[in-house]
Amino acid sequence: MSESTTIFGLHAVRTLLQQRPERAALLILQKGRDDARIAEVLKLAQAKGIKIEMRDGKELDRIAGDERHQGACLQIRSVGVLGEGALDDLLDSLTTPPLLLVLDGVQDPHNLGACLRTADAAGVAAVIVPKDRAAGLSATVRKVASGAAETVPLIQVTNLARTLRWLKEREIWIVGTDDQAPHSLYASKLTGPLAVVLGAEGTGLRRLTRENCDALVSIPMRGVVESLNVSVATGVLLYEAVRQRQ
Repeated sequence: MSESTTIFGLHAVRTLLQQRPERAALLILQKGRDDARIAEVLKLAQAKGIKIEMRDGKELDRIAGDERHQGACLQIRSVGVLGEGALDDLLDSLTTPPLLLVLDGVQDPHNLGACLRTADAAGVAAVIVPKDRAAGLSATVRKVASGAAETVPLIQVTNLARTLRWLKEREIWIVGTDDQAPHSLYASKLTGPLAVVLGAEGTGLRRLTRENCDALVSIPMRGVVESLNVSVATGVLLYEAVRQRQ
């Protein structure tokens, strides 16, 4: 059964109205705002027959909580995350070699949102996360993802190591990141059916996750910092894969 959630911010609201209007239930706009971006969102909602309400800024502040709403909130029928059973059907439906992103225990919702946004831009077929000790699809994640949470399937699995073994049975190459890996990602093959695996903030890949990777690669670090934020590392890895796959 679908659940109801609210997304905030003009870009996230506009993206959903453009790409998934059937999931929009109620658009709430701030009274007194008549700038071009608000007008665009209003026009989109009117064209799709979506219910619209005008409320004062304090009411939008209350709805959005700590989030920055920019004068627009959209209540949507959220499909939420998908179960691992959806992964088989998704892979069967693809007509090109899959590119998957696996996040091993990323708990910061801002990082998950940023990873989803990058995954959408890079053409990732799905993002896979464990059910436990990992961020889920919250309003913060959706806001940071700028609409990508509505376009990239997020699949939660009970046992990540088992899922990686299953992906290998489907002839998908599993590449994990490790600061101590002897090979740079730039010297590694990232073409064909591929799953890129990144670890949690600070701790990296768990042992069983690492052991179920076909290869481990590192990102060259030329400065004094020892590692990159997981969302930044995701961008580096995915776009090297995009470069090679072109």
